[in-house]
This record gives sequence, C-alpha cells and structure tokens, in this order.
Amino acid sequence: MDKKRIVVTGLGVISSCGRDKAAFYNSLFGGISGIKELSLFDLAGLKSKKAAQAADFIAEEYLGDKGIRNLDRSTRLISSATKLALDDSGVTITGENCHTIGVVVGSTLGSLKSVSDFDRDAINEGPRYVNPGLFPNTVINSPASQVSIRYNIRGFNTTISTGFCAGLDALGYAYNFLKFGRARFVLAAGVEELCPQIFSAFYRAGLLAGSDGEEIMCPFDQRRNGLILGEGAAVLLLEELDSALERKAAVYCELSGYASAFEPFPRGGFPQEGLARAMRLALKESRLSPEEIDYICAGANSTNSGDLGEAEAIKNVFSGNGQEAAVSAAKSCFGECFSASGTLQALAAVGAIERQAVPPTINLRQADADCRLNHVVGKPMPRRVDHVLINSFGPNGTSSSVVFSKFKGASG
Repeated sequence: MDKKRIVVTGLGVISSCGRDKAAFYNSLFGGISGIKELSLFDLAGLKSKKAAQAADFIAEEYLGDKGIRNLDRSTRLISSATKLALDDSGVTITGENCHTIGVVVGSTLGSLKSVSDFDRDAINEGPRYVNPGLFPNTVINSPASQVSIRYNIRGFNTTISTGFCAGLDALGYAYNFLKFGRARFVLAAGVEELCPQIFSAFYRAGLLAGSDGEEIMCPFDQRRNGLILGEGAAVLLLEELDSALERKAAVYCELSGYASAFEPFPRGGFPQEGLARAMRLALKESRLSPEEIDYICAGANSTNSGDLGEAEAIKNVFSGNGQEAAVSAAKSCFGECFSASGTLQALAAVGAIERQAVPPTINLRQADADCRLNHVVGKPMPRRVDHVLINSFGPNGTSSSVVFSKFKGASG
C-alpha cells in the first residue's frame, strides 16, 4: 500500500534576512547577509559584536495591539510568522475545523530570558512582588501555546526541545502525525530569540566568531573560528495531499522523508556517524538513492569540528566524494538560530525547488581542503532540483535529516 503523501502548502518567516518569504528568498538567493552589528542589547566588554537579528521587526504590524503586552520576543516572532503561514496557505480556522489543526514548535532557548528576568525580580524585590503576567513566558511551551490561543487551534499542541535539531524534528513530528491521520493540518515551526543571556553564554563558552579572531560566518572556509548567532521564526503548514487537492491549495513541495539518530561522543565533538545514519534513514523513508538528491542544505555553522564532521558524513553517504549533489550552507546568511535553524533551512529548500536553483554559501573564499564538497559559492547555481536533503546536528549527539521533493502532481 502506498504511503500517504504529505505536502507543504503554507510558509511564514520572520528573520534577519526578511520578514516574509519573498524578502527571505531575495536575501538568500542574492547572497545578502542578515548579519550586522547587534543593537538589541548592550555588548560592553565582549569582543563579539555581530548577530543576525530581526532588526526592524514590530509585532504590532502583524498581530495588532491587543493581547501582546506581556508576550516575550520568541512568542511575538512565532505568532507573526504563523499569521503569514496561515494567510499564505489559504486555511481559515473556524469552529468546525479548529479541532483538526495541530501545532508543533521546535524551541530550546526561547524562555531563557523570561526565566532570568522573572527570577531577578523575585530575588531583588521578593516573590510577592513579581509580575504574575510574566510567569507564562517562563515555560518552554509558551510560544506554541500562545499560537494556539491566538488562532483558536484546538488540536494537539507540542513543543520539541532537541537543541540544534528541534526545527527539523518539529517537521518530522508533523509528518508522522499526518501520516497516521491524527490531524488534517499541522503548523510545524521553529523559533529562537536573541537575548543577553544566550549571547553571553555562547561567548563565554568560546563558541562565537570574533571572541578569538575574525568575526565572520564562513561555513566550510579555513578561516572559520566560530559561529554567529541569529534569531527568527519559520512556520510551514503541512497537510495530506488529498486534503490539499480537495481545497485546491497551491502545493510547494512534498515532505518525503525524515529521520533522526543519536550518537554519544566526547564533549566538543560532532556526531559524524549519527548524521550519516540520519541521512541514510531519511533517504530510505523517501525511497530515494543518494544519486537522486540534487541539493544538500547543510547544517554547517562555521565551527571547525561541526563543518568537518558534516563534510565527512556527506562524503560517507554520497559515494565517498559528495560530488553529485550541490551543497550550500544557508546559515552563512542568517546565522546559527539554534532550534529555528532547521525550519529556516526548510524554507531555503522550498525556495530551491521553486526557483530550480541552489542558493550560495556566502563568505566561502578559502575552502578547507578537508571539507571539499560540491559547494555552491558566490551566486545561485541554476540546476534541476527535484529532491533536497536538509541536515541538522549538534554537540548534544542528535542528528536529523529531512527530504523535500518537487511536487509532480497527484499521480507523481
């Protein structure tokens, strides 16, 4: 029996590279970086000064003034991106269908600032004087819950917290829910915000570019010396193909495969074997061979061990050389957005299928010989793009891969 076909019919994005899908694609395919001097908070005493912030984001432009006063930045970002995705999909939420719609959000660090601020007031002023209106922001599932509350979504509500992989894992969760017929529509999303607590933690851990050397986001380049943080929210509306056909929806692509793997390893390394296993399992789920993948949307984030580990995993899976599929790292434009990165990469993959071109890795000028792949550099590469493999991985040992495929009709 043929498996159910799951398709993408709505996109919404708020990021440093644009506050809608058109602006996002113009930046990504134009090789325009969203990384600039950080202005959201004070960086006194830190050598690293750059980030990929959603600089001109004003939530009221998307959500109006009502009910947002106590919402934190993560919730404002994802609520705004959700509105864009719903508008793009043509889905109207009503009393009749609200129970058939689910939300799954990848987020890991989103509540950190809220927890810190709430605890600071409790310590400085005493627990009797904290603002109870701020307490809901301190739980990690707050962004997902607020989305459901705002848009009257009564189906399931889930938060995935698997670090760097959470965005792709949210897509995988949605994919499986739809395959088993447990929802008609699923909003799959990733969100993270920039805040002083997160920035300082990454800086003091020695993970940021500029803390010891040039401050540049340059995946696979021999000059790389750390990542540059970003923020944003990306939301994809998924549904079964029969549902999309019934309502005559525009279909962006199919989500044809997903897999995750775990590989324990010493602190500071990255899971090469785990990522290779995730890629192979995702290909198996999508019923594709490595030779059929046209573009690999790499998770590389300009860290020495991470870029090298992914390059070795790609070579391992793709005939030992990685030369067939084109490879680029979208994070070179929008930074390392942690749990939001996977869904932002997913939008990059949709754009590659739509435009039949591969977006470039920017700042790749001195390619690391140990990371030798079929890199797309400088400008987009026009080519046939039928299947895209998206990778995420992190130093917690988890790796995830998703396959997007071009929609070729109900019979295809």
